[in-house]
Amino acid sequence: MASITLDWLQIASVVGALQGLLLTGVLFAQKKNRTANVLLAVLMATFTIYLAGTVYFSTGFVRQFPHFFGVSYQTPWVFGPLVYLYARAASDRSWRFERRTLIHFVPVAINTLAFSPYYFLSGAEKLAMMDRWVAGDVPLQLAILDPFKYVSGLAYSIATVLYLRRHRRQVEHSYSNIGRVNLTWLMTLTVAAFGIWLLATSLKIAGVAGLVRDAHISLAMAVLVYAIGYMGLRQPEVFRYETAEYPVPKSLLAVQPPAPPPDEPEPASRYERSGLSDLEAHRLKASLLAIMDSQRPWRDSELTLADLAERLGSTPHKLSEVLNSEVGQTFYDFVNGYRVREVQRRIKAGEARALKMLALAMDAGFASKSTFNQAFKKHTSQTPSDFRQAVGA
Repeated sequence: MASITLDWLQIASVVGALQGLLLTGVLFAQKKNRTANVLLAVLMATFTIYLAGTVYFSTGFVRQFPHFFGVSYQTPWVFGPLVYLYARAASDRSWRFERRTLIHFVPVAINTLAFSPYYFLSGAEKLAMMDRWVAGDVPLQLAILDPFKYVSGLAYSIATVLYLRRHRRQVEHSYSNIGRVNLTWLMTLTVAAFGIWLLATSLKIAGVAGLVRDAHISLAMAVLVYAIGYMGLRQPEVFRYETAEYPVPKSLLAVQPPAPPPDEPEPASRYERSGLSDLEAHRLKASLLAIMDSQRPWRDSELTLADLAERLGSTPHKLSEVLNSEVGQTFYDFVNGYRVREVQRRIKAGEARALKMLALAMDAGFASKSTFNQAFKKHTSQTPSDFRQAVGA
């Protein structure tokens, strides 16, 4: 067997494949949120196969071991669906992989079926076929199907971004601290995958040779695998999903508010979905504002819609409707408004001279400096420092 020398691109792919294999094992071993971990593990496994396949072809190993020809060919078809489904499972613990979810893998099944006759060829026949493909003699069914993997990858990337943006808005209706349900990790992974698909599509359209195109794509994919591994070491909670959204407990959904006195008629309901009447909605709003002023629950940085609904003897769904219809704010903005006003009050009182601004923010219920700055600017159109200078505190 002739010795094979690897260039730096091939070494990067080999190291990326090995790290992907390691991450696959680590993720399969995780106990929390099994659905998300398994999906990410399968994604890492497909990355590993693709990276190994690139080295297999570029080094000429395919000439010595032709029977592995085609093993990595199908993997790009599952990259997009796996990233999308992983984002669903990681952002919402109530999501489950069901039989209907398999529809996302119909394209790869069709492509595998079209490619299946070539898997049963002898080694010599596979090499001869590969040489014909390199020369441009590609079978019609594969020439038709191949471009659709780029369409699929880009479409799934866009769908994932749209889902995460929509999910973030939903999160703001349930949490006062979205740092607890931070979606930055998922969005970063999605955008990185989208970037790789854009690179692959651009190189394909530009007519770059297959091996050169694969080398660039593999390098980008290896960098992504390195980044995922780095995130896993720096922030283990990324794979434990302690920041993932928790569904509202069913026990809270079953709680009903007290009925109105029999001598006090209720007007027709404007809240058909939740069963709220206008009178009950007004009462719930009044109780909400009273509790926010007297008990100051907003000082709890982990306050959720479900927590506040339980204090009010209502349900998260009814409270959310009242916030949307009666107050005109999401739960996130409503609670952070109180926190911002508390910080403003203490700045005006001169407390910012003795305490750091971050200490005031933490006392008010903010969980991080970045969240505080964003909320303060949103509610006052000023930064905390600008506000302090404006009031001369």
